[in-house]
Amino acid sequence: MRTGAAAGHRGYFHETAFYDSDEAFLSTIVPFFTAGLEAGEPVVAAFAATNQNLIHDVFGDDSGIRYLGGEAQYLRPASAIRTYRELFGRYAAAGVQQIRVAGDVPHPGVGVPWDSWRRYEAAVNHAYDEFPVWGVCPYDTRTAPDHVIAEVRRTHPHIAHAGGHAANPAFEDPVGLLLAHRSDHWCDPLEQQPPHLELLDPGSGPARGSVAALAGDLLTAEDHAGLLVAVSEAVTNAEKHGRAPVVLRAWAGPRRVVVTVTDSGDGPTDPFAGLLAKRDAPSGGLGLWISHQVCGYVGLQSAPGAFTIRLLAGDLPA
Repeated sequence: MRTGAAAGHRGYFHETAFYDSDEAFLSTIVPFFTAGLEAGEPVVAAFAATNQNLIHDVFGDDSGIRYLGGEAQYLRPASAIRTYRELFGRYAAAGVQQIRVAGDVPHPGVGVPWDSWRRYEAAVNHAYDEFPVWGVCPYDTRTAPDHVIAEVRRTHPHIAHAGGHAANPAFEDPVGLLLAHRSDHWCDPLEQQPPHLELLDPGSGPARGSVAALAGDLLTAEDHAGLLVAVSEAVTNAEKHGRAPVVLRAWAGPRRVVVTVTDSGDGPTDPFAGLLAKRDAPSGGLGLWISHQVCGYVGLQSAPGAFTIRLLAGDLPA
C-alpha cells in the first residue's frame, strides 16, 4: 500500500518543491524521507554535495537512506533515466509498494545547460510511470533562473511545500512539451565564431576522422571516444532519416569540442528520442540513445525544415 500524498496513486508521483534557504529545503525533504523510513519504504537521496551533506547531518549513515552522489547520478539525462529505471526495477521486483526519491536536477544556476534537463523533467513522467515511485525534485530559487522555475512548474503534476502537497494547475502534457519547436535552445559561446570545421554531406567515416583530428589532445580519452561515437550516429541518422543537405560544423576551444549536425528534415517524431531506448528499435536504431549515454552533452534543436543535433565533449563553458 502506498503512503502519504501518493496513497492510491498508480505509477510515478512526480512532485517539485521550491525553497530559498537550507531550513526551507530541510522542512520539505526531512518529513518526506522520515515518513518513508517509518513506513519501511526504500528512500533514495541523490543530491549534489551541499544538500546531500544537509541530509546526511540529519539522518546519518545508519538510517536506511540510500545515498547516490548527485553529480554522478545526474551527469547526463539519459543515463540518469537508465540508472534510475534499473534501480526502481530491482525494488519493484522485490515487491516494494512505494519508493521515495529526491535529488538535485542540474540547471544553469549551477552551470549546466537547461534544455536537455528540461526534456528529462518532462520525459520522466512517462519513463518512471511503470514503477511505484514518489519523486521530489526540489529547486533552489536563489540559484535557479526564473525561466527554469517556470518550466519546472510545467513539467511536474504535483507541488510539495512545508505545509503539505497540492496538484499543480500549471502542469502541461509532457508529450506536447517534448515535441514543441523551440527557439530558446542552448548554444556554446564558441558557436559565435566561424567554425573550425565545416563539411557538406560528409558521411559518417569522414566526419568521424575530421572531428578526431580537430579534437587532437583537447579531450580525455573517454570524452574523445564518446564524441566520435555520437558524431558517427548523428551523421548516420541525418543521412537515413533526415533530408539533404547534411552539414557538420565543429569548434574547438579550451578543453572542449562542439559539433553540430544539421539536416533539412523535421527531426524525430518520438518525443522521447535519445532519452529512452526503444524496445522495438531495429538494428542500429538505438544510435541516438547511445549518443546520449556516452557524449557529455547532446541537444536536439527542431524547427520547421531544419533539425540539429548539438554535441559537446569536455568541459562545459564557464
